[in-house]
Amino acid sequence: MAPPILKLDDIFLSFGGAPLLAGAGLQIEPGDKICLVGRNGSGKSTLLKIAAGLVEAQSGEVFRHPSSTVRYLEQAPDFAGFNTVQAYAEAGLGPGDDPYRVTYLLSHLGLSGDEDPRMLSGGESRRAALARVMAPEPDILLLDEPTNHLDLPTIEWLEGELQKTRSALVLISHDRRFLEKVSTATVWLDRGTSRRLDRGFAHFEAWRDQVLEAEELEQHKLGKSIEREEHWLRYGVTARRKRNMRRLGELQTMRSNYRGHKGPQGTVQATVSDAQESGKLVIEADKITKSFGERAIVTPFSIRVHRGDCIGLVGPNGAGKTTLLKMLTGQLSPDSGIVKLGTNLEIATLDQKREDLDPEDTLANYLTDGRGENLLVNGEQRHVTGYMKEFLFQPEQARTPIRNLSGGERARLMLARILSRPTNLLILDEPTNDLDIETLDLLQEIVAGFPGTAILVSHDRDFLDRTVTSTIAPAVPDAPDGRWIEYAGGYSDMLVQRKGALEERRKAEKAAEKPKTQQATASGSSKVKLSFKQKFALENLPKEMAKAEAEIAKREQAMADPNLFTRDPAAFNRLAGEMEKLRASLTDMEEEWLELEMLREELEG
Repeated sequence: MAPPILKLDDIFLSFGGAPLLAGAGLQIEPGDKICLVGRNGSGKSTLLKIAAGLVEAQSGEVFRHPSSTVRYLEQAPDFAGFNTVQAYAEAGLGPGDDPYRVTYLLSHLGLSGDEDPRMLSGGESRRAALARVMAPEPDILLLDEPTNHLDLPTIEWLEGELQKTRSALVLISHDRRFLEKVSTATVWLDRGTSRRLDRGFAHFEAWRDQVLEAEELEQHKLGKSIEREEHWLRYGVTARRKRNMRRLGELQTMRSNYRGHKGPQGTVQATVSDAQESGKLVIEADKITKSFGERAIVTPFSIRVHRGDCIGLVGPNGAGKTTLLKMLTGQLSPDSGIVKLGTNLEIATLDQKREDLDPEDTLANYLTDGRGENLLVNGEQRHVTGYMKEFLFQPEQARTPIRNLSGGERARLMLARILSRPTNLLILDEPTNDLDIETLDLLQEIVAGFPGTAILVSHDRDFLDRTVTSTIAPAVPDAPDGRWIEYAGGYSDMLVQRKGALEERRKAEKAAEKPKTQQATASGSSKVKLSFKQKFALENLPKEMAKAEAEIAKREQAMADPNLFTRDPAAFNRLAGEMEKLRASLTDMEEEWLELEMLREELEG
């Protein structure tokens, strides 16, 4: 094993209250690719800044190899004194570094280098900073949320660059797929201390759960040991007091350890507030178009969105995702074509720019709309501090101005407000930005189990794969020309279908090169087949039908209780209503499956 080129050991840091870091460590060896994970506010960014030498720990050991070079990705780059982005990025190079690396990186990050740093957007500033720290190929590269503001093609390019770099890496990111592809080791920062797993992020969640289960078991054993010792103290200590002072001291230590144990931070507990069911057809767009000057953003595009659909929108930055989303939801009129919205729609929106947040507003005022101390959630009056706890905010934060919150806390606050209001159509524009893994898991469960309809724009491939039923993407991913295609399934399904379509196109081009007689023979022997979407439905409908049947059976069993109606008529009526909806849904699925099965037999017969 190579000696470490950077080592942090027993790091302690406090900002006046409870310690942020209390015994944390980080060891980096040549070639390491470490992902640093933990809850929002656990101290990940602070530990990275200590490693970079930007923050000084109050105690602990910090070792950096004297000859090693370290680069840290700044959240807010300082462009003072630089007239162009190229000059800013080249200033990060050391003696002997290749200046061409700067040009190469900037071009892949969507920048020319001639931009005026004072005119850059937040996303462009981050890209410039990324080029500056990567260009020298340092011994140690510390990256805090490197994928923020990057589109999917650029994220995938960055993955390839980091996989082949010679630099040792420490990464903080909310993008699980990115971490899985790049990392080979994981450091978990939890309750001020750190644990290391010498495997990539793909193995983290299972390992974390094992650690927490083992910890819970140890606490249970310690509690039982204290009970036994206290029994001895009451019934056996009198005659042997002098000989057992050591045992008494051990009991006091056990009690102190048991009382002082700080369990893991809770998880967010939330569900979407019930709203009146929307009509079956939620959105119908017929041949809609949109152009800005000479540039076509959307060429004739049609789609029907039904109740229960979850639609994902993906594509490069500037392709027109937000424009298409606004047209589909009625916020922006198309140049031509028609958009019809369904009935009984109650829409809730999470905007990626968090524009709904007034930085001077307090958390409590924002959640209650300034209507006192209570808010209505699912028809029930809730005190705002109690509701805040479900989203991991402390009661004392109720009067805290929103400007003091981190990016992850702001996203969690907006999520709390959205989920408190009745909705049957969720519009989520980059909802995963700044969320920690546990809150991402919650959001994923909410979206996947949402009984209404959801439309989301996201660069998070893992989130898309786990939630959406279909994906809308540009027909030409590298050079969007306004044409959009809907694919069945998530992001990975879209890639498979796109690859299949490309292969079919290549086959068609080859066939076009053959003599006409051969073409006629080939075309005569080809068969009409089910579309991918039809195949997907045919394979997955039986699973969905089985789920619906299981849910119906659960409710039938609950309603079989002869005393249920007398004891709780509201529960009985709720179960009856749910069962009616499930049976109607099951009937629809059975009819659709039967039609597809008959079509398949006809085509194959």
